[in-house]
Amino acid sequence: DECQWKAPFYFIQGADPQFGLMKAWAIGDCDNGGDEWEEEIKLTEQAVQAINQLNPKPKFFVLCGDLIHGMPGTQWRKDQEQDLKNVLKNLDQDIPLVFVSGNHDIGNVPTPETIDDYCKHWGDDYFSFWVGGVFFLVLNSQLYFDSSKSPELKQNQDEWLNAQLAVAEKRKCKHVIVFQHIPLFLQNPDEDHDYFNLEKLVRHELMEKFHKAGIKAVFSGHYHRNAGGFYKNLEMVVSSAIGCQLGEDTHGLRVVVVTAEKIVHKYYSLNDLSSGGIEKKLMDLIKQK
Repeated sequence: DECQWKAPFYFIQGADPQFGLMKAWAIGDCDNGGDEWEEEIKLTEQAVQAINQLNPKPKFFVLCGDLIHGMPGTQWRKDQEQDLKNVLKNLDQDIPLVFVSGNHDIGNVPTPETIDDYCKHWGDDYFSFWVGGVFFLVLNSQLYFDSSKSPELKQNQDEWLNAQLAVAEKRKCKHVIVFQHIPLFLQNPDEDHDYFNLEKLVRHELMEKFHKAGIKAVFSGHYHRNAGGFYKNLEMVVSSAIGCQLGEDTHGLRVVVVTAEKIVHKYYSLNDLSSGGIEKKLMDLIKQK
């Protein structure tokens, strides 16, 4: 039923609640300093409350990675995971949660063991789903960043992705949208590679594959700032964090409206979304017949 287009709808994208980073960043010790996360709990509670009061309800809420700050094997990881789950339990039961794996969730150099541990806690690290005639793909971008300790898993995802893109082409879906933690690029498809984007050869291979498959947009986090740009007609949307900000943006969420013709989105601060909801211009798109 969800494979059929019915009418415009919207979803909420968030990224990087990353319980523990705010304290670690403040004291300049990102490896060992994340022993407090009260601030992130409050911010994520505010995000959940803001989403719960939206009317009509979003089709789903996707969290694009770095759910917590503690890397695999670190001492505060279990407590951070449990506290995040406790906050997210308060999300309206009619709003599905979609989780995307980030580098802090599975490690900068993931292994079969770290990925398996993530999957036990949060679900599959890559998968697809349909909503209202739109095909969504969730990818494990860490396998594109460094798969040196998990080459077979990288190959499995590549083969799966090719099969999914073939499905998308065959089913003639209204749109195809990708979620992944690490952006393909931040502003320019040809920018230099660094910690916050994918290596150039990998990036261009994925961008061209996505473009040929008709993918309209890729939504990511990881940068803790808003950014983005275009590769041909593929839009790269980089959303800032619910948690720690590394630039001039505010703690926030992105509202994404999907119509028959286009994908429209706006980043809202948590305060603005809580107090004012979604602006009329976007609401009019959602209510189109």
